Amino acid sequence: MEPVRDTVSIDTKFLQPIPTQLAKRKLTEKTLKHWGYGVAEYHGKKVQVANYYNKDNHVVAQKVRHPNKDFTVIGSLKDAGLYGQHLCRDGGKMITIVEGEVDALSVSQIFDNKYSVVSVPNGAAGAKKAIAKSIEWLCKYDKIILMFDQDEVGQAAAIECAKILPPDKASIASLPLKDASEMLQAGRTEEVIRAVWGAKTYRPDGIVAGTDLWDVVTAVDDRVSIPYPYSGMNEKVGGCRKGEIVTLTAGSGIGKSQLARELAHGLIQSGQTVGYIALEENVKRTALGLMSIELNKPLHLGELDINDKELRDAFDATVGSGRVYLYDHWGSTDSDNLLSKIRYLVRGCGCDFIVLDHISIVVSGLEGGDERRIIDNTMTAMRSLVEELNCGMILISHLKRPSGDRGHEDGAQTSMSQLRGSAAIGQLSDIVIGLERNQQDKERPDISNVRVLKNRWSGETGLCNSLQYIKDSGRMVEVFFDDEEEPDVEF
Repeated sequence: MEPVRDTVSIDTKFLQPIPTQLAKRKLTEKTLKHWGYGVAEYHGKKVQVANYYNKDNHVVAQKVRHPNKDFTVIGSLKDAGLYGQHLCRDGGKMITIVEGEVDALSVSQIFDNKYSVVSVPNGAAGAKKAIAKSIEWLCKYDKIILMFDQDEVGQAAAIECAKILPPDKASIASLPLKDASEMLQAGRTEEVIRAVWGAKTYRPDGIVAGTDLWDVVTAVDDRVSIPYPYSGMNEKVGGCRKGEIVTLTAGSGIGKSQLARELAHGLIQSGQTVGYIALEENVKRTALGLMSIELNKPLHLGELDINDKELRDAFDATVGSGRVYLYDHWGSTDSDNLLSKIRYLVRGCGCDFIVLDHISIVVSGLEGGDERRIIDNTMTAMRSLVEELNCGMILISHLKRPSGDRGHEDGAQTSMSQLRGSAAIGQLSDIVIGLERNQQDKERPDISNVRVLKNRWSGETGLCNSLQYIKDSGRMVEVFFDDEEEPDVEF
């Protein structure tokens, strides 16, 4: 696939391609009509034109193929999906992805224009980026077949694209000739059909004999631990790492969400990219929360003495840094949709860590569902996803009310057995951290004890530090006490 030669302003009037049989390519008028592909005149020369659509099925770009095989884009491909995406069902058994528009038409025609076929817009070089952009939609298909050009560049691109797709979904098809167009021209259509149905599921290398692992087990562990903004937590759990799920839990109103924002802010300042899914607040509240930490001022309360430059600097250092992605949604969302969003945040946006606030709301809007089973399944899927994507996750979970008169809001000690909804939350988390505070305490109603309930990293559990909420700044800061002054957990 040759590179696009230039880009014309989106204000340029679109061409009106005429679907005329392309005899040399053996493409019929019926196929061209189905795809809206055709011939037009551009600057006095005949060209071939492919229409690109956005998610609302409006033409937003046209790719113009010149006689010398150069390309021009009229409009903008920024909001366009994969070529042919507008013709496909919203999910199904199988979809085939090829490198170019003519290849897409060729495969479609071979299957009588009845099967889902799409093309990446900029050939092998841009294939991974294009597929990452549309990964949420593609994953609605059970099988994704990559039929790229059979040259070295095309096959390398197919492998790179297969790596970002879920296991067991991606398959790579092989052809005896360079591409599907050449196969159609040669009349070898049956071989294309066999190549599609016989495409082999992509399996990355990874099965090794234990006898070959000496160098692996003796190598220095290069897994990076990102320090938390609190020394007590770092001493106990060694910071935050990719491939781990850290669950924060506490009673209602104790400060779980604020602690999650503090940890996320620390990750952002450490150069990590964070995807933030806050299901009980809108994106503005989440953004202001992160900016408040940067400014040491509670922006969400309003009417603060902050000038525009201070506000902009806080924005640029946090949500405007290019290292933060938010999910613009409020309320419950089904498990599959949530997992799809997480996959896109990591694969499509490059997020290193995901914050999910909170797991219980995932099932709160479902009627007649088994909450425990749904959370079990969701946690199992998230555990696999964190391992597969090599991302870290900070998860918030609610607690069940403990037995007895004292609740968590009155300073009762947290416990793994009290995680609400499912034991899988604790079982599948690497680190579980509980906050404990008596909101009605006369002396220290704003101080929370931080208790490590589970620690797969080092095995150390128990109290690690105390955090004080400072109303004037909206921050949770670490506080220390002499042994005799250390606040009692239950106050």
